[in-house]
Amino acid sequence: MLVILMENQLLSPQAVCPGCPMADQSGQPRWQSGQLRCGRPLENRIQNGPAHQYECQMGFRIAEIRPSV
Repeated sequence: MLVILMENQLLSPQAVCPGCPMADQSGQPRWQSGQLRCGRPLENRIQNGPAHQYECQMGFRIAEIRPSV
């Protein structure tokens, strides 16, 4: 599941991505094969945050959250 990381909150991509010109036809991030195609991987990720973080073309920080089993 993808989430958008803000300073003090998490947002769903459905709240932000539909207005982005880089979103897919359904207004979702271009997520394919475990990679964000409409952004770039971040090396300087948030401490104690998700391992896979990206910065989208609009400047938002996006993370992949995987449910713990």
